[in-house]
Amino acid sequence: MLEDPISRLLAAPPDLPVRSGLAELVAAIGAGGTAVLQAPPGTGKTTLVPPALAALVAGRVVVTQPRRIAARAAARRLAYLLGEPVGESVGYAVRGEHRGGAATRVEFVTTGVLLRRLQRDPDLPGTGGVVLDEVHERHLDGDLALALLVDVRANLRDDLALVAMSATVEAERTADLLGGAAGAPMIAVRGSLHPVAELWCPPPPRVARSDDRGVTPGFLDHVAACVRRALAEQVGDVLVFLPGAGEVMQVARRLAGVGADVRPLHGRLSHREQDLALTQGTRRRVVVSTAVAESSLTVPGVRVVVDAGLARQPRTDHRRGLAGLVTVSVSRAGATQRAGRAGREAPGAVYRCWSEGDHARLPEHPEPEIATADLTSFALDLACWGSPDGTGLALMDPPPAPAMAAARAVLVGIGAVGPAGAVTPRGRTIAGVGADPRLARALLDGAAVLGPRRAAEIVAVLADDVRAPGGDLVAALRSLRRGGPDAAAWAEQTRRLRAAVPASRGRAAHGTDRGTEHLTDDLAVGLVVALAHPDRIARLRSSGSAYLMASGTGAVLAAGSPLTGLGWLAIADADRGAGRRDAVVRSAAPIDESLALEAAPFLLRDEDHVGWDGGTVVARRISWLGAIELASAPLPDPPRALVAAAVRVGLDRDGLGLLPWSAAATTLRRRLAFLHATFGPPWPDVGDEALTRTLDAWLGPDLARVRSARDLQRIGVPAALRRLLPWPEAGRLDELAPERVTAASGAKVAVDYTADEPVLAVRIQDVFGWTATPRIAAGRVPLVLHLLSPARRPVAVTADLASFWRTGYPQVRGELRRRYPRHAWPDDPLTATATRTGGIARH
Repeated sequence: MLEDPISRLLAAPPDLPVRSGLAELVAAIGAGGTAVLQAPPGTGKTTLVPPALAALVAGRVVVTQPRRIAARAAARRLAYLLGEPVGESVGYAVRGEHRGGAATRVEFVTTGVLLRRLQRDPDLPGTGGVVLDEVHERHLDGDLALALLVDVRANLRDDLALVAMSATVEAERTADLLGGAAGAPMIAVRGSLHPVAELWCPPPPRVARSDDRGVTPGFLDHVAACVRRALAEQVGDVLVFLPGAGEVMQVARRLAGVGADVRPLHGRLSHREQDLALTQGTRRRVVVSTAVAESSLTVPGVRVVVDAGLARQPRTDHRRGLAGLVTVSVSRAGATQRAGRAGREAPGAVYRCWSEGDHARLPEHPEPEIATADLTSFALDLACWGSPDGTGLALMDPPPAPAMAAARAVLVGIGAVGPAGAVTPRGRTIAGVGADPRLARALLDGAAVLGPRRAAEIVAVLADDVRAPGGDLVAALRSLRRGGPDAAAWAEQTRRLRAAVPASRGRAAHGTDRGTEHLTDDLAVGLVVALAHPDRIARLRSSGSAYLMASGTGAVLAAGSPLTGLGWLAIADADRGAGRRDAVVRSAAPIDESLALEAAPFLLRDEDHVGWDGGTVVARRISWLGAIELASAPLPDPPRALVAAAVRVGLDRDGLGLLPWSAAATTLRRRLAFLHATFGPPWPDVGDEALTRTLDAWLGPDLARVRSARDLQRIGVPAALRRLLPWPEAGRLDELAPERVTAASGAKVAVDYTADEPVLAVRIQDVFGWTATPRIAAGRVPLVLHLLSPARRPVAVTADLASFWRTGYPQVRGELRRRYPRHAWPDDPLTATATRTGGIARH
């Protein structure tokens, strides 16, 4: 007779599909120590693989689960099959709770618990094998646990047996990582699902699934109506999938009065309430659940699934410093897994709350968390492991560089890692708390000023993402203290966090003159939130309708919030909102300026600001808390470089017309433009864009002396432009682009460079005797002659003077003689002597 309960179970296992692959799996582990089992949900892999491995290896088998509820449920299921209570051969360990002892052979743990054990002691003493369940879900902790275990097996424990279990084709990639160069053996087990009928139930045309406030009440009404329809049309228990705990409770309330027991199921419920949802009763049940029931839990008796088609996924806006869960459409793979719940025990049906056309447009698989989630905890784990950037670790996907850079900045800011990414002693203390690093920092530093109990109470509210009407976290804390649906879980979380505070921080070691250990609840909550999220300290804008966070992001309170109008807030959670300029505050607490400065001294800076405003250089010294301006005072003697930069901005914005463009300056600029157009470099481009771009080169020495537009008018622009002249070509400026040309009469006539071709406007009598058109630019360009009457009115335009004398002059001579009879108009202008008075010198 076999006395060992695990041996008894394996000798006569329940009739589950995974039985067909156990022998092959055990053989693979015995041969190489690693294997990947690919099997769909419902095949019994979580139930039978751990005891099969326990019978093979020396030491305890640790089995990871992505959620606490799944770890407890799996332990209870296996213990039931062994005929024992939980805590003997089978135990579990989740955050804040442990059931097991020296005799425990199989231990179910959350992935986070395994990660903390690996960080404390990578050898995993007493552990003979690890089973990573549900690796296809691609949770961040799961990817990291796989990578660290591969590293441990390669460098510390080549005897450690590793099994990864997946429900999808991700199993092939997992096998490549798990087994090194050769890859791990992959064992595939077919499922035995019964047929599941698909019914498409899209909402009415005017009912939107979600808006900027979340899932709409109209859509939740539609889901509840689908449940009532399913109860009327089908037999068996109904499993309803919704994205979050809030939607679960709202739909459960809408189902009041149906002819069945309505059981909510989500991770924030008490153990008793979770057990109630997972246990069949005497009446028909409707289990209204989050994704916890998608793949890692067995819900007996289910014949019908009603799927809202929504899921929660982490999303991070690194530019705005906001992270959180967002509601998205379920993937096709997720929808298939959910529907499969209806066919585990008998033929069933799935009511999908969307259309068949919408289904075809769903993403095939959910995105892995490493691509979308906040990576601060992940980066701290890597730093504690000694590989700050993950180099050399068997990660399924590399972490995105921007997300890692943002995570590193947070960790440096709270003192958890150094500039190069190496973990600090403070960072190891933060990692040991078992919470998000920001919350762990708030707990440790908050305990030093408020005491461990109050700090733990507040951090527990933040850790469990407790929502409060109007976003008032203080009201949420007071409600939990009075008792309520979430009070038990909050109290347990508080006890765990309080125990994590080192004794050295157990008293108010850093109290200030204000006596922060005696702060009111309002300010105490605000201080802890500010310690956790200093970048979300916010000040009311001058408009009085919105806030500016220290990160530079705008934020607004929901209508009717009791926090409206407060001067300062510490924001715990804000929804970045696609397409919205400002984030919407979901939870926050009051704070004042002095506490804000105490919580985030590293965000304080003084900055000399010199700008151009209304034609004047404005110089001020400004004190900032991040992006929040605290104070401003005139700066009497601003640095010359900043003044010059401000004037540059003014010229760039308002244009070069601010400068005193005298006739001489304008003429010189036109001459230079002509030479650039004719010869190109090294003659400079003096167009507006080019001059603005090269301000330092020609105007730099003058800018620092400018304080206003009046000072700009004192700048000698011609001298400034001459700084652009190339050497030695500068010596030929007057030769190549003369400002004036001496006419035949001796008159010095200005050349007009305004047009594309240079123009010489000259009286016709001043050029008698010229036989050809004068040329400039080393003979390349003829001047366009505008020949004028004695009254300086144009009579002809020509660039070919010789031709004009032959053909044009005889035509205009008669008109000139008639209109100006006192002037002599010779028959032959080529031999005539020009005079500056208009008369003809006679021989």
